Amino acid sequence: MTIAPIAAVSGVTATDYLSAVQPTASTDGSAFGTSLTGAVDNVQQLQSTSNELTLQAITGDLDDIHSATIASSRAAVTLELVAAVRNKGVDAFNEIMRMQA
Repeated sequence: MTIAPIAAVSGVTATDYLSAVQPTASTDGSAFGTSLTGAVDNVQQLQSTSNELTLQAITGDLDDIHSATIASSRAAVTLELVAAVRNKGVDAFNEIMRMQA
């Protein structure tokens, strides 16, 4: 028995999560801020969709429970990704501050 990758099962790719982010040519750090803002906005959108589908499933208005499950999983994985990036950013900032001391 083989296990299919998640992307093959649900059609999820890394570009789905960051598709709203458009890189800019500036070198002042605004591209990084834009990327983070786009990622957070995408997380909020995925969580909103997940909440709507969950509410529909609870009230019995949802015919396909799989879409609610997939939306919930996408929102959870994306939130974990954004939290990991945030943690790495905080770690890098703290390391830079230690170097200056």
